This record gives sequence, structure tokens and C-alpha cells, in this order.
Amino acid sequence: MKTALLIPTLDEIGGMRDIMPRIKREWCDEIIIVDGGSTDGTIEYARENGYHLISQKKKGLRCAYTEAIDHIDSDVIITFSPDGNSIPELIPPLVDKMKEGYDMVVVSRYADGAKSYDDDMITAFGNWMFTRLINVLFRAKYTDTLVIFRAYKKSLLKTLELDRDCNYSLEEKLLRTKIGLEPLLSLRCAKRKLKVAEIPGDEPPRTKGSRKLRVFRYGAAHLIQILRELFYWR
Repeated sequence: MKTALLIPTLDEIGGMRDIMPRIKREWCDEIIIVDGGSTDGTIEYARENGYHLISQKKKGLRCAYTEAIDHIDSDVIITFSPDGNSIPELIPPLVDKMKEGYDMVVVSRYADGAKSYDDDMITAFGNWMFTRLINVLFRAKYTDTLVIFRAYKKSLLKTLELDRDCNYSLEEKLLRTKIGLEPLLSLRCAKRKLKVAEIPGDEPPRTKGSRKLRVFRYGAAHLIQILRELFYWR
């Protein structure tokens, strides 16, 4: 099983300098940086350190993933945040869990005593609400459906049609925002009854940078998405 560590960046030079030295290259077969147009030295840092760098063409976190598909040779993708929210030392146990035969393994911020130190009241409620909705409506057993830090088979991006803009365009147009694919990935894995597991992992406060997420628009968009999925996608 070959693994690719996929790191989306947009002006993350502070976090990159703190986090990347902690990631051992032997943990994964590939380390790929997908940059959304940084102007703070992130691109130069990636090049100087010999990372595979992809320049993102469309805006949005999910586009970083879908544009990287054809550049990835590995069977498994690990998506990782470089701003300090993801703990590098959890990469090896995440890979080991995937080797047990799972389609996806989530590093849950709320499983077995793990905690998000980056949550505020609004994001904590949103994480709980969306996870609860997906569990109830699609008979899943997640504790965290929104987190970026997870591993999954690369093939899922196409077999679950996560690479198709039509799965996001209605919500993005209505709410004038760009949404991620993590909730839809969690949801469709549940609908397909795929083999999914979680490992606990704290989410430290971000060390550098600022939150780019538009919380209310993002939340409303994913609520529409969940309701649409309940009735239409097979």
C-alpha cells in the first residue's frame, strides 16, 4: 500500500516552518504540496525543501484535492493541515490502521478522550450537529465527520463522484462560498457501507495563520448538501 501525504497551502509559511520538519519522509511514499496562490514564501519553502509542488488553478480546498488526483501515484491519500491543527506524529498510526483493510480512517478530534483545542462554541456545535445528522440519517457511527486529517483510498474521489463540481455547485452558488469535500466523503462512505474506522487525535490550536473558513456560510451549505443527499444521490 503506497501512501501520499497531501498538504493544501495558502500563505502558510509560519506553519510550514514549524510543522514540516517534524514529518519524516519515510512515513509516506509521496509528500505533495498543493498551493492555492501563496505570496508569503510558502511556494519558495516547498521548492527549497524538495517537495512535489502543484499550483492550484481553481479556488477552494476541495479543488486542491481534485486537481492533485492525476499527480498522485499512491493508493491512499492522507490529507493534512499545515497550520498546526494536525499532529504529524499521528501519521504512522494512521497508515498502520489503513493497512488493516479500511477504505477510510479518520483522525477524530472527539474519540476516546481526544479534544479540539481550536474549537470555539460555534464550531464545536457545528461539528457535533453535522456528525449527529450524518449518523442518524445514514446509520453511521462517526464521532467526527468534518476533520481534514484522515486517510482514504484515492479511488474514492472518483467512485463516490467527489471530483465532480455538480455535487457542490448549487450550495456554493446559493451561499457564495467554497465548501470542502470531507462531509460529503464521510456521508457517501456511510451510504455505500464502506469500511471506515477512527483513531483519536487531538487538534492543537493553530500555530500560525488565520482561519479561512466562513463558518456560517459553510455550515448552511453543508446542511443543504446533506438534505439533498438524503433524497437524491444513489
